[in-house]
Amino acid sequence: MELTLEVAQKLLAAQPFSVLVGARLTAFGDGGAELELDIREDLQQQNGFLHGGVLAYAADNAITFAGGTALGPEVLTGGFTISYVRPARGVTLRAQANVAHSGKRQATCTCELSTIDEAGTTTLCAIAQGTVIALNR
Repeated sequence: MELTLEVAQKLLAAQPFSVLVGARLTAFGDGGAELELDIREDLQQQNGFLHGGVLAYAADNAITFAGGTALGPEVLTGGFTISYVRPARGVTLRAQANVAHSGKRQATCTCELSTIDEAGTTTLCAIAQGTVIALNR
């Protein structure tokens, strides 16, 4: 199966949790993936910032989709770390992941998570790195 943006979007739509948070895959291919979601009140923590778990979800999924560009559609997250740079607030969260290195069975990916406000200003809020493993190899 050739992995295209449209195929990757269908894979994302098959994930109930991704549907719940309203995630969208906006770019896929050439060693990278971009995932976006609208920042809603029900995804915020008590101080009005986007919950760290939502940022971690976005990093995890963007990293896994980026890894899939190198390893194919049957992949899982092997692990990831995330560093929160500043509180996330705005109207949109964007997670941009890229493959830093890939072998036959594993890819190492980086991800920058940014918020976009009403004026279109982008602000970095977290950085993540993870490994993606290929199944059945």
